[in-house]
Amino acid sequence: MTALLHRPLPTQDPFDTSAWAIGAPRLLAGLQHVERLDVSTHLATHGPLPGTDLAKLLAYLDGGGLAGRGGAGFPLATKLRTLADGPRQVIVNGTESEPASRKDRVLLRRTPHLVLDGALAVAAAIGARDVTVAVHDEQTAAAVRAAVSERPDARRLAVKIVPGGFVSGEARAVVRALRGGPARPPGRRTPPTVDGVLLANVETFAQLAILLRLGPHRFAETGTPAEAGTTLLTVGGAVGRPGVVEIPLGTPLGIVLAAAHSAEPQAIVVGGYHGSWIAPIAQIRLSRAGIASAGGTFGAGVLLVVDHATCALGELARVTGWLAGESARQCGPCVFGLPALAADVQALAMGNAGAVANAFAHARTVDGRGACAHPDGAARFVTSALHLLHDETDQHLRQGGCGRPTLGRLPIGATR
Repeated sequence: MTALLHRPLPTQDPFDTSAWAIGAPRLLAGLQHVERLDVSTHLATHGPLPGTDLAKLLAYLDGGGLAGRGGAGFPLATKLRTLADGPRQVIVNGTESEPASRKDRVLLRRTPHLVLDGALAVAAAIGARDVTVAVHDEQTAAAVRAAVSERPDARRLAVKIVPGGFVSGEARAVVRALRGGPARPPGRRTPPTVDGVLLANVETFAQLAILLRLGPHRFAETGTPAEAGTTLLTVGGAVGRPGVVEIPLGTPLGIVLAAAHSAEPQAIVVGGYHGSWIAPIAQIRLSRAGIASAGGTFGAGVLLVVDHATCALGELARVTGWLAGESARQCGPCVFGLPALAADVQALAMGNAGAVANAFAHARTVDGRGACAHPDGAARFVTSALHLLHDETDQHLRQGGCGRPTLGRLPIGATR
């Protein structure tokens, strides 16, 4: 791929909400004309939300093929079918603890009524009295509260700020924090649905609002036969046009990189920091199946370009150290395993010959043994990079480094 950058790369603002689309936008419709869709502009753009019940909702979800847009891609229809009887609650997980992601902020700040429509439709279908929108930062909370105040059903909506932190955005951690507990996942890996809680991420609810308006057949007119619709990606790293882009599922990687004015990539990080490093092959299809076939995970909908100007192992070491610092500190794999893994990667970046074997060994030690999925995700992030970066690793081992600076192409920051 030809390098396209002819100017300094922009510095990424963790609260940047710039957005654009490849193809006809659905979620981002109207934002080419206004900064934010208030309720009147929202209705003029999307039309009124049709009424629904649980049977219709499930039929639409099944017919439209809407998969969850959270990190795990868990189907909303499955959550609805496994929801426990008794009092029920709907929670919009807008915490967006992944430091490389902006898509939830774009939706909540710029087109919030799609999200609220989808959440209220679910609440009506399952008999929940109200909806809680959980966020980490005051700026997003203020934007959602402003949107709530514009709606006739405002009394059914609440906005709550929960403590920040990478693991604090995990579904069970959000529920726990809203109930007054610590903002970290409990040790048992049981889904919130067993307690009558329907929790999904921001984009899932927004996509549902689109599905209910279009119907399953029109919804599935874009995307792939197996994965319908569009999706949002946060594009960053060595690109001249960072931000959130809406694409039809299955769009080739090369099209997105060209539209984002990417530098010549040596690697692509997909899915965020519980995701994977993959080779920059232009033909890779950007869908869960397409990324999986390339050896990666779609995860949080993040696409970061690591170019040849930066030290890839240095970038890996920065993020791995940050992940170790974001530990929930409630089990051995997090407390001891992740710092050891971070030390291995740092030693490798400095040319230590034994560090590669140590890193793989520590990754195997933590994988699948934590109280939450944080050690698993960190291990996947590191091992996928080491499998991909053979030339870079060899150069560091021969010369003690590659001679390139670490430019911070992979953004990290304080989420607490």
